[in-house]
Amino acid sequence: YYRIALNYAPSNLQLNAVNYGFKVERTYVAINDSSHAQKQSDGTWKFKLGEKIKVILIMTTTQRRYHIALVDYLPAGCEPLNTKLKGTLTGDTQSSVTRSNRNLYYSGCRPYSTIGWTEHENLRDERAEAFRSLLWSGVYEWTYVMRATCAGTFIIP
Repeated sequence: YYRIALNYAPSNLQLNAVNYGFKVERTYVAINDSSHAQKQSDGTWKFKLGEKIKVILIMTTTQRRYHIALVDYLPAGCEPLNTKLKGTLTGDTQSSVTRSNRNLYYSGCRPYSTIGWTEHENLRDERAEAFRSLLWSGVYEWTYVMRATCAGTFIIP
């Protein structure tokens, strides 16, 4: 038995989008002041140190999918905030998992259509994860909150 693994980084970090049945878009929004999370002209992002940032992921699929794992790696220098813990954030800046648009099959509603689309979520040191066993075609939105904790210049994977 042999196992060979290779980890590498591409020489050009501006990769073209590919489509394998999913389309995923990511947006950053500063919670306290919109000028604290700005997208630069070259496509990079600039965050103010200590700023709480809402990460908005929009996933689109055109057909039914099974065993979905939406994994979003955080930029270095940031950490996720679990808004379900008491004392983390106050007000209306809560993590939400809401379906924004969904195709209805058989012109009927399923009993879980009013709740968030994820079955399980993980907030880890370097990434945020959302899981679902069965996902119908449509547009799904998942948001979580992170904080810029370290000063410096970092690459978002």
